[in-house]
Order: sequence, then structure tokens, then C-alpha cells
Amino acid sequence: MNGIIGKKIGMTSIFDAQGRNVACTVVEAGPCVVTQVKTDDTDGYSAIQVGFSEAKEKNTSNQMLGHFAVAKTTPKRKVVEFRDFDALDKSLGDIITVDEIFAEGDMCAAVGVTKGKGFQGVVKRHNFRGVNDATHGQHNRQRAPGSIGAASYPAKVFKGMRMAGRMGGTRVKVKGLEVLKVYPEKNLILVKGAIPGHKGAFVILEK
Repeated sequence: MNGIIGKKIGMTSIFDAQGRNVACTVVEAGPCVVTQVKTDDTDGYSAIQVGFSEAKEKNTSNQMLGHFAVAKTTPKRKVVEFRDFDALDKSLGDIITVDEIFAEGDMCAAVGVTKGKGFQGVVKRHNFRGVNDATHGQHNRQRAPGSIGAASYPAKVFKGMRMAGRMGGTRVKVKGLEVLKVYPEKNLILVKGAIPGHKGAFVILEK
């Protein structure tokens, strides 16, 4: 699997060939540095480990400082491993740019951590509509979850019941995204639609 690490810049829109206004997400993808090369002989599988975004030495452990020193690169904030990276023959310390992985019209998948919403009720978390007919004897039931169905049997609430709880802040992969534009001189890639994460969040683009 080929891919690259990026940082979500924000959303914008461009016009396609038919003159339609298409919403897209701008991602600063790369340049990434190959920090480790794994092979079947040494590790049991083939993969490359890449790093992205500069990190301060004081915020990096001694073990990771030594790890980056082997690759002759500066400390990185985000390190990701891509298994079976077969598109390019890369070695330790090489640079991977966005135009080496993606081209206009390619399909990709975006992996990121969604925005954290905190503790939310069932209306926002699970799209419950509540009791709309509030005039017919209903009092403050509009955003209530209602019955959860447990009685003397089974005398418990089954796991997975849609109830209030913490929302967001989970790792999500969105597949089937189209690459609209690639700007290699600025290390930017425009992906059709929305991808998980807040502005400035790290995202992984897989091909």
C-alpha cells in the first residue's frame, strides 16, 4: 500500500471541467522522510516507515532521537508505516513527495481522528428526533432517549444500545475520495469532499 502523511489545511471549492463548483479539502502532504525500511528477512514483512513534520529535540525521547539519527534526519512529530510500499524503491533517508504517490484523478483513502464533541445526548449523537408533537401531553420529552427496552427479562441493557455518551475523537478511514489537484511545488493536494480531523490535524492519505 502506498501513501503519504499530511496535515489538513482546511476546505475550499474549485470549478471542474463542466463548470460545477466542487467542495474539496486542502492537505499539505509531505515531504516525508524514510526513517526505516523493513524487509521479510529482518522483520518478517516488507514496509517502509516515514516521518513528517519537524519536532523539537526536547520533546523527543532519546530512543527516537537515535532512531532518526540512523536515517540522518531531524526528529519528526508523526511517524507512520506503510506495508508493501511497492510503487517506489526507497532507501533510508530518502524523501517522498506528493507527486510521486498521487496524480490528478487518482482515488485515495483518508485516515484521521475526528473532531471531539465531548459528552452528547442521543439527538446529536444518534440523530434521534425526539417527540415532535409537544402539545399533546408531552413535557420536556423532545430530546429524551425514551425507553431502552429492558424488563425482568433480560434484566440488563445490551451492549451497543444507542444512548448518550462521548462523541467524536475516534480514528476513521474514509474511502473512495478523488484527487482533484496536486501542487508539487507547494506540497499541496486537493481531495474531493471532506476528510476527518480538525484544521492542522495529521491525516494519512492511502492509495
